[in-house]
Amino acid sequence: MVDDIRFSDFTGGEKVRLVALHVRMAKRGMAGPGVDISDLQRRVERIEKAAGRRKNGKK
Repeated sequence: MVDDIRFSDFTGGEKVRLVALHVRMAKRGMAGPGVDISDLQRRVERIEKAAGRRKNGKK
């Protein structure tokens, strides 16, 4: 996660998407140690980067 952003820096829609993605990652993680969750992690990273760019004023 980007170091200088907080949960309050996300929009309402981003917060909902982040929570849903984390729930999906947890659900997949319970399936076993060999389950790949990297696709969900990349989605979370994209949302975090967008929030960081918005907070820092960069586009």
